[in-house]
Amino acid sequence: MEACELPMEIITYILSFLPIADRKEASLVNQTWYFAAQDTLRQESIFYNIPATSASLRTIQNLSRRHVCSVRMTNLDGSTTSRDVIKSVASFLGPHLRSLCLHGSSLTEANFSELLLACPRLTALDLSGCNSLFMSGTLLSKEETFLQAQETLINLQELNLSGVRYLSDLTFNRLASCCPSLAKLSLARCHITFEVDTYYGSSNYNSSALLSFRNLLHFVRERASTMKALNLSGTSISSQAMKSLVQVENLCLQEMVLQACRDLTNEAVSILCQHQPHLTVLDLSGCSELSDRAVLVITSRLLSLQHLCLGKLPRVTDAGFQGISHLKQLQSLDVSECSLMRCSELVRAFGTMKGQPKLVSLNVAFCSLLRDNLVISLAEGLKSLRVLDLSSCVSITNRSIQAIASHLLLLRVLRLAWCKELTDWGLLGAEEPREERERAREKDAGPKFSRNFGNMGFFQPPPQDLEQDTQILIDLSKQDAQQKHKASLNALTRLQELDLTACTKLTDASIAKVISFPELQRLSLSLVTNITDTSLTAIAQNCQSLEHLTLSHCTNLTDKGFMEAAGSLHRLQHLILSGCNQLTPRTLKAIGQECQQLKSLDVSMCSKISMTDVEHFQSQLPLQSQTSIQSRFVGGADLSITL
Repeated sequence: MEACELPMEIITYILSFLPIADRKEASLVNQTWYFAAQDTLRQESIFYNIPATSASLRTIQNLSRRHVCSVRMTNLDGSTTSRDVIKSVASFLGPHLRSLCLHGSSLTEANFSELLLACPRLTALDLSGCNSLFMSGTLLSKEETFLQAQETLINLQELNLSGVRYLSDLTFNRLASCCPSLAKLSLARCHITFEVDTYYGSSNYNSSALLSFRNLLHFVRERASTMKALNLSGTSISSQAMKSLVQVENLCLQEMVLQACRDLTNEAVSILCQHQPHLTVLDLSGCSELSDRAVLVITSRLLSLQHLCLGKLPRVTDAGFQGISHLKQLQSLDVSECSLMRCSELVRAFGTMKGQPKLVSLNVAFCSLLRDNLVISLAEGLKSLRVLDLSSCVSITNRSIQAIASHLLLLRVLRLAWCKELTDWGLLGAEEPREERERAREKDAGPKFSRNFGNMGFFQPPPQDLEQDTQILIDLSKQDAQQKHKASLNALTRLQELDLTACTKLTDASIAKVISFPELQRLSLSLVTNITDTSLTAIAQNCQSLEHLTLSHCTNLTDKGFMEAAGSLHRLQHLILSGCNQLTPRTLKAIGQECQQLKSLDVSMCSKISMTDVEHFQSQLPLQSQTSIQSRFVGGADLSITL
């Protein structure tokens, strides 16, 4: 039976196993596959970006046939084009929309009301950064519009008002009263007053000048039975305010996000954990006053936690994680930029935990005290990891990367930016020769001086050439490397994102051979200055799912490499080439001809590309193209003068 004769349901089920990019390609097979692919995208609530341009009008009509459920609108303002786009979305997409994001838009109240009232099935509304909408304080002030909004927003469960500077008690109450089913509220970075009682005991919380904690507390008390998630990041919430909030009767929060609440204390966290023990998501990143005491309370009381973010806590040490083994349901942990962390307690906890830990995401970026032995232990104990971030863990070496390649075979995201000790030998899964290690150690130590100046470090034997070493080029599966349980990086066949930024010791010898991942979508090789066109063409041929490619300051790349590689990068959407000084307009031409899905291109500081070249490239793009081009300091501008 041919695939085109299969029932739609079967094709939809088969396509559901593919990455989104592959489903897009599959949708081009025929009409049946097209509609099957659209069904799978709808099931995952994929957001469709709609910029406020005239080119979007036709796209909106096409999207209406797919019954799109989630839309993100950008660049909205008071212009005629924006009004036309809003009317088109309201007419064609409004009846089916469940999620609407207007982040940072400058639309008028009239346009917002028109759009909102056309979306009766909304369950999520994002108005973050929409300051112009709240500036006048008259949003939903007309009784007719208010009553219509009450009918429209009756099913709304998520409301994001982050970063709205002009939000007041009056406008908040109007909007919130239209949302009886609200379960998730974000007021991050809003100017909430916690200490001053501006109402002097009055129960009429309708100030048009400020947003008060007293009014927020009143709202939470009224909605305690339905509220499940709060985001108060970037506010000055105090211990007393936290105590009043979490002790509200019948309040049972599942998610609490308090990023960068710099006044938050250990006492406040203890109160939170005591009264909201059923939290599954807790984010305290950037709360710089917290110490080990807060972490110990979290790990002992919040036993249902699935996602814990404790990044940027400079006072936290390994001692705070002595009870991390109590969190049996933990799926993701972020301790990035905790500069005193060695992760020894994490190793001990996950190593002694009964059964396989459920952790799938671990972020230890910028934990500079982390060493190879601990990374190896983590890799051996956390074989279910899908995401691992070791960025700027500057002490890890080839031993760590080989342990990762040997044990973490389910990894989808691996970030190793600024891990400068990684070399070709590590990526290839081969043991570095003793002579090479000694030479590297001598180089790092600087020149040696003796009494007769016989060895000043100026005359050193050339480094071993991997290209000519037949023992390295032989199939690694037959070598001693595998017998010693070492593996090359390409053992991670499921990788979708790889970051090797500033791993300056890497060369073509490993990059061209190892970076071969059929599902890889994001790759960064910025500041890996030793790679040449050889690596570029190999990557293009072996990673044809690439959508984001960052090669800034790879100064050995030339036009020839891009002319050969561009033909294999059909899915490329974002390309960063800033500081690649050998590139000329020939590279722009190759990219323009082959990379038809390109959305952004950065050629800043490319000395051989001029503004005239950039303008010519833009003129050759299709009229409907939305490609954004960054071209700062092109043509060899003198930065010292320009800045």
